[in-house]
Amino acid sequence: MLKILQARLQQYVNRELPDVKAGFRKGRGTRDQIANICWIMGKAREFQKNIYFCLIDYAKAFDCVDHNKLWTILKEMGIPDRLTCLLRNLYAGQEATVRTGHGTIDWFQIGKGVRQGCILSPCLFNFYAEYIMRNAGLEEAQAGIKIAGRNVNNLRYADDTTLIAESEDELKNLLMKVKVESEKVGLKLNIQKTKIMASGPITSWQIDEETVETVADFIFLGSKITADGDCSHEIKRHLLLGRKVMTNLDSIFKSRDITSSTKVCLVKAMVFPVVMYGF
Repeated sequence: MLKILQARLQQYVNRELPDVKAGFRKGRGTRDQIANICWIMGKAREFQKNIYFCLIDYAKAFDCVDHNKLWTILKEMGIPDRLTCLLRNLYAGQEATVRTGHGTIDWFQIGKGVRQGCILSPCLFNFYAEYIMRNAGLEEAQAGIKIAGRNVNNLRYADDTTLIAESEDELKNLLMKVKVESEKVGLKLNIQKTKIMASGPITSWQIDEETVETVADFIFLGSKITADGDCSHEIKRHLLLGRKVMTNLDSIFKSRDITSSTKVCLVKAMVFPVVMYGF
């Protein structure tokens, strides 16, 4: 039943979500977004332009999705009422209780959060996050990097959102728009984990009386991105991790009892993923 619902929703995901949104979408993975951000940094360096990034971190994003707001968002996204009705029935009547050392509290209704482990949850969150970005007006905003005639000011993967601008003021404006629209639907930014990286001069930021940390590098979907756009350190890190795995498998590779085809399969299964993804 859930797989049927997922297949029906997927056609609307492909129609409604922009290319900058990856995560839980066929043909779009972490490598694509990592390549995009490295390419953007390379072009900025080539044309001697400053570039500013803000990595937004949400506090318990998947757990804070408001069910009533979700149904409204799905309707605005053009999801047919019959599908929304099935989803509402799936979430209806959910209750929970908490057991402590002093006993169990009364049962209470659950009105927030997508279902953990459910194959529909990533898809539903994608719609929720897209609604925020649309209301923030990111597609219409002039801030960002011009690529092939298009303006790119954000890259997204699941609940990871990276804002991009050519100046500090533009970046701050984008961030505040996203913050306001996120709070309207119940999502709050975790300022302590939200980071800023810039290749140009930048001042200290404060949001809600908390300082937003400025960093020289950050981990983007498992890959280390530096302010100068140099990928050599990250490539060396991946190769080093791959060598460590090869060293751990040394006794297997030297064994004459194991066929060459099996050894090749081991390399593809255990070494290649580490070299490609860095973990």
